[in-house]
Amino acid sequence: MIDTDDIRAAVGSGLLNEKQAASLSALAHSRRGAREGLSPGDEPFELFRGFNEVFIMVGLVILGAGWIGIAGWAIYDQLETWKSTAVVYAVITAVLIWAMSEYFIRRRRMVGPSILLTLMFAGNAGFGFVQQYAQVFMLAQEDYSSLVLPGVLCIFAVSVFWLRFKVPFAMALIAVGLFGTAMVAAATRSGTPEDITDIFVFSAESNFAWITLALGVLTFLTAMYFDGTDPHRVTRRSAQGFWLHLVAAPMIINTVALSILSNDTTASYIAILAAMAGFAIVAIVIDRRSFLLAAIAYVVSVLLTLQPVLDDSRGAFLILGLGLFLVLLGAFWAGIRATLLYALPLGAVRDYLPPAYRQDAHD
Repeated sequence: MIDTDDIRAAVGSGLLNEKQAASLSALAHSRRGAREGLSPGDEPFELFRGFNEVFIMVGLVILGAGWIGIAGWAIYDQLETWKSTAVVYAVITAVLIWAMSEYFIRRRRMVGPSILLTLMFAGNAGFGFVQQYAQVFMLAQEDYSSLVLPGVLCIFAVSVFWLRFKVPFAMALIAVGLFGTAMVAAATRSGTPEDITDIFVFSAESNFAWITLALGVLTFLTAMYFDGTDPHRVTRRSAQGFWLHLVAAPMIINTVALSILSNDTTASYIAILAAMAGFAIVAIVIDRRSFLLAAIAYVVSVLLTLQPVLDDSRGAFLILGLGLFLVLLGAFWAGIRATLLYALPLGAVRDYLPPAYRQDAHD
């Protein structure tokens, strides 16, 4: 097993240069954190690496709450110039968050604080741009067209943050930002939707449903790009794919599910099961449990929200079936995937997919 001393010796002997040594060391640390203790074929998932990260995250939350209180007091104290004061504090906050990110993300490479700092940066950017460019009187009249420019600028700001710090979670925020901004932009042309079906049902007169579906597919393809460049799931590219899959699945399934369930027939429930089976096949092939879990979780939330199970036993049976489906897939995922990959004519696509394992390490 190669350790730090071996890498230093390789540099000293001229076998590696400094840049190669740094890259090799970063890969080793990334691989150790992503795959250590996992069964072969398991999907890496990491929110924090120890209680010290939780400790720091709690501190950041308290620090942020105190700063919001100070900024709020300053804005309230300057009522005549509250808008410009809010923008100034947003800029100061962005600088402070960026400075902390340089330390906790770039230097310490902490997972939990990186997610929290990304959320803070995105939230602050959204607040600042809305204060600067949104028109309060238009919002009061339910005219949200002035939110398009702040949305675009916020997406750009988070993209710059991602380019600097490469936080995988930032990709999910960018995708969600694109989704929300596209919805607002579409609403300014088609009119504000009066019902949720106007957003997610194909039979509705507006183009909202097609926009959500297109954005979901685009997010999925972006996730597959990151996955394809890291099929063994050992670098942050895989983590970026993970978060994008979590966003892509609900974007895609919400349009499909609500379009099907809008008919409210027994056949529609069977069609939902068929749609989820299709999602399952895709998830198994690409080896992303997160993609299927997000899709099923969204369907269950739709059923519980729009069609309470106490009012319709079909919904209860569908939820029961989806739960059983998840449990069985989780128990036999590796074997099912190995069989499916062997049976499907994937050709050169196999080179971009994680390898299949006939057995889990615990069997």
